[in-house]
Amino acid sequence: MNDSKKLMTKISALLNKYSILVILIVVFIISSFLNKNFLSITNLTNILRQNSVVCILAFGETMLIISGLIDLSSGAVLAFSGVLSIAVFKATGNLALAVSMGLILGVFFNVISGLLVSIYKTPPFIATLAITTVARGSVLLFTQGQDIYQIGKFEVFGQGSLGIIPYPVIFMAAMLVITWYILNHTRFGRALYAIGGNEEAANASGIKVNFTKFNCYVINGLLVGLAGIIFMSRVNAGIPNAAVGYEMEALTAAIIGGTSFSGGMGTAIGTLAGAFIVGILNNIMNLLGVNSYLQQIIKGFIIALAVIMDIQAKKRRSKPNDVGIQAEKSSR
Repeated sequence: MNDSKKLMTKISALLNKYSILVILIVVFIISSFLNKNFLSITNLTNILRQNSVVCILAFGETMLIISGLIDLSSGAVLAFSGVLSIAVFKATGNLALAVSMGLILGVFFNVISGLLVSIYKTPPFIATLAITTVARGSVLLFTQGQDIYQIGKFEVFGQGSLGIIPYPVIFMAAMLVITWYILNHTRFGRALYAIGGNEEAANASGIKVNFTKFNCYVINGLLVGLAGIIFMSRVNAGIPNAAVGYEMEALTAAIIGGTSFSGGMGTAIGTLAGAFIVGILNNIMNLLGVNSYLQQIIKGFIIALAVIMDIQAKKRRSKPNDVGIQAEKSSR
C-alpha cells in the first residue's frame, strides 16, 4: 500500500512539474484531429515562424514578471524598432547598422522604463503604459503613418532559413537558451527570483534591487528590438501600426507557462510551452474559420483563465505555510 502511495505521489509530482508540456501535447493532438491541414509541413512551419516573435517577447516578459515587473509597451516599441531598422537599411544598405539601430531603439525605450521604475519608483504598469503611447506616437510621426515597402535583403531575418530551419526559429531557440541560462545559472537570475519573491528580504540580503530591475528592462529591450526586426522582415514591410496587442500575447504566454503574476516563479521552458499553446490555438481557430471577433473573445477568456490558475496555484503553495503556522500556534 505504501509503495502504491509513493508511486502515486511521484506521478502527481511529475504531472505538476510538467503539466504545461502535457497540456501542449494534448492541444497539439486535438488540433491535428480538428483539421487535416494542421499537420502539413507548410502549416507547422508557419506556426513556428509566427510564434517566434511572441516567444521572444514572452522571454523578456517572463524575466520581468519573475522580478515583480511588467512591460505593456513591447508591442509599440517592437513596431518602432522594426520600422527604424528598415528605414536605416533603405537609407544605407547596411544590414549590420540597421539591426544595431533596431536593437538600440528597443533598449532606449526600456532604459526609460527602467529609470522610471527603479529610480523614480513609478509603478511598472503606469511607466510602460506611458512608453506605449510615446513609442506608438513616435513611429507614426516618423513614418507619417505610411508603411515602408521594398525592403530588399532585409527580408532574410524573417523569411530566410538555414537548410529547412527558418531563421526566426533559430533566433527563438537562441533566446530560449540564453533566457534559460540567465534564470538558472547566473547571480542575476537568482536575484530576479529573490526580488519577485520578497523585495525587502532581497534588499536586506545585499541584492542591488534597483540596479537589477534596471538591467532586467535593458535585457527586455534587446529582446523587443530583435522581435521587431524579425516581425517586420517576416511581413516584408515596415508597418507603424503593427503588433498591436502583442504585449498581451506575450503576457498570456508567460502566465499560461507558469510564470506567477505575483513574482518569484517562472521558467523559460514553461513560457515556450505557453507561447505555443496560444499559437496553436490561434492557428487552429484560423483553419476552422472561427470569426476574428470571436477569436478575441476566446483569447480574453484564456487570459482570465490563466490569471485564475495563477491565483489558485499561489493559494495551494501558501497552504502548507498556513498549516505550519497554525500548528506552531497550537503547540504554544
